[in-house]
Amino acid sequence: MSKKQTAANMTLFAITWPIFIEILLHMLMGNADTLMLSQYDDDSVAAVGVSNQIMSVIIVMFGFVATGTTILIAQNLGAKRFENAGIIAVVSIVANIIMGLVLSAVLFFFGESILIMMNLPVELMDTALIYLRIVGGFAFVQALIMTLSAVVKSHGFTRDAMYVTLGMNVLNVFGNFVFIFGAFGAPELGATGVAISTAFSRTLGTIVLFITLYWRVKGDLPWSKTFRSFPKKELADLFRIGIPTAGEHLSYNASQMVITYYIASMGTVALTTRVYTLNIVMFAFLFSIAIGQGTQILIGHMIGEKRFDEAYKRALRSLATGIGVSVFVASIFTIFSDQLFGIFTSNQEIIQMGGVLLILTIILEPGRAFNLIIINALRAAGDVRFPVYVGILSMWGVAVTVSYFAGIWLGLGLIGIWIAMILDEWLRGLLMLGRWRSGKWRSMSFIQTEERKSS
Repeated sequence: MSKKQTAANMTLFAITWPIFIEILLHMLMGNADTLMLSQYDDDSVAAVGVSNQIMSVIIVMFGFVATGTTILIAQNLGAKRFENAGIIAVVSIVANIIMGLVLSAVLFFFGESILIMMNLPVELMDTALIYLRIVGGFAFVQALIMTLSAVVKSHGFTRDAMYVTLGMNVLNVFGNFVFIFGAFGAPELGATGVAISTAFSRTLGTIVLFITLYWRVKGDLPWSKTFRSFPKKELADLFRIGIPTAGEHLSYNASQMVITYYIASMGTVALTTRVYTLNIVMFAFLFSIAIGQGTQILIGHMIGEKRFDEAYKRALRSLATGIGVSVFVASIFTIFSDQLFGIFTSNQEIIQMGGVLLILTIILEPGRAFNLIIINALRAAGDVRFPVYVGILSMWGVAVTVSYFAGIWLGLGLIGIWIAMILDEWLRGLLMLGRWRSGKWRSMSFIQTEERKSS
């Protein structure tokens, strides 16, 4: 079944709308945690927000394998190299299991030290630590979810991943209700209940994804053959894509942790405002994320089939769509900012500041769309190093530096932080667009590299 899934019979809409729903559901899962906790205690929201900032860095470590998996499988399927695609899938699953177990242990045993480094207010420490140990201890489950989902989606079965995420979402919300508020005679656990519900729903989702993988691509996964000899070449290819990609994501998340450190020094209100604002603006760039991932799969197939001109045009059309939709959504959110923040809190200081940040988000989102879509296109074509070099320079030279200068030194607070984000996203985005237009990526695919070596 999977061997018929090629770029020739996929459209951007067909492959992207399930990805959109899947990411929306992932975001709703996080928002459900925040919304339900906000009815319990604002301090718990801030504690969980900081813990999730740490988790986002850990998830990047899993994501580099998942990203390499998506690109390599798509290129190999496009080139009709089905056995190679299967070997890459098996290697990536095993690699992320091992990495997930190691990082789970790090978060469980060293969580307190990490939170202290984050400059977390003392009154939030106990709540944040319990949450981090539970969710972080099950981080290996998230590693599996990301890898299994990448394999399934690379074969074109994006709806299957969406259905699994829907199930996890429903289960997570129900678990939150039970454990946060002590429904049906359960203990009232607050943030701890959110952690338990998150860990359990993800574990069950992993089991279902394994079943889905077996059903959809069973014949394409040569488990025994893959490990008869050490899969050195496949691991090397994953790392060639994954390590630079992880470098970019780690740089971004590390820079965001430094910025969070700055915000934490502004107090709990500023920290909580940021958490609520990010939970809202996530929906503005959700479309760009989905379009970027769908475009990456399509371009990966096109590159494997050596349809370079179509790949070039596909990325630019995707970019135009992503910019238009994300700006429109950000504008709607700005109009209804009071009502949106009112869902989370009655604190007028948070509501007013959040409204200002949403206005700035209208300027921020086009720049973010450039990065989310064009960088994915470059990676799909094999051009993985350029985004890393530019990203590291901009994130630290612009985002972190301007955040301190404008937010702390000039005393602009969160407004200064948002200005820094705008400058960073636009600078990187325009440089990525220039790289795509240059066409240097046309000779960088992994399929072409192998063909040159064998000739």
